[in-house]
Amino acid sequence: MVEALAFIAGLVLGSFLNVCIRRVPLRESIVRPRSHCPNCAASIHPYDNIPVVSYVLLRGRCRACNQPISLRYPLVELLTGVAVLALVEHFGVTPPLFVYVAFIAALIIITFIDLDHQIIPDVISLPGIVVGLACALIGLGPPLGASLAGLLLGGGFLYAVAAGYQLLTGREGMGGGDIKLLAMIGTFVGWTGVLTTLLLASFSGALVGGGLILLGRSDGRTPIPFGPFLALGATCALFLGNRVIDWYLKRFFL
Repeated sequence: MVEALAFIAGLVLGSFLNVCIRRVPLRESIVRPRSHCPNCAASIHPYDNIPVVSYVLLRGRCRACNQPISLRYPLVELLTGVAVLALVEHFGVTPPLFVYVAFIAALIIITFIDLDHQIIPDVISLPGIVVGLACALIGLGPPLGASLAGLLLGGGFLYAVAAGYQLLTGREGMGGGDIKLLAMIGTFVGWTGVLTTLLLASFSGALVGGGLILLGRSDGRTPIPFGPFLALGATCALFLGNRVIDWYLKRFFL
């Protein structure tokens, strides 16, 4: 029963995250107006706003204008449902659960905004840094020292990489949004989590970038949003802890 409720709660949360993904980059209110079709602006009735179910019943089309509804909407809902279920399995119904539900929700919003617009809004990452440190301070995250170290290592490392790349090439290679995002991640997972995040984000980013080059969809200079890879790495760091870094060190250095 707990798992079923967690999944349903995640679906509902995912519906709200869709609103944030749509409206935050446009600097619109996430409260008003009520949910509406992005094509015809018709208000969505409550019975057409049931996560995943309504998309299936409507066959992926708006009831008012019959235009296709992006598959992203049920995808975000399902992804959030699975994420909340996994968090309940990992943390149980404890106070840290709610902290990390908010953390994962922020990562999901950032991922899809970065994919759509290639930006990471400060309105999410900067308050996230404050929340992460506050949670560490009251014992609902990593120890405060580890959280502060994660903030400094995450933000400082990417800033150094970005500055060095721009100095050598004269081009911007890393956006300020990525720097702030990794700083936020560091406050929630600590400095060791930052190492795991960077390792997995770099590997997965290189894999995807190389695949796009091989498929002829990138010439090696095409910007690829790094936020989704940081979010993936941070999620793995949250669930796996230091196991990835331990494996890496033993495999290549010990």
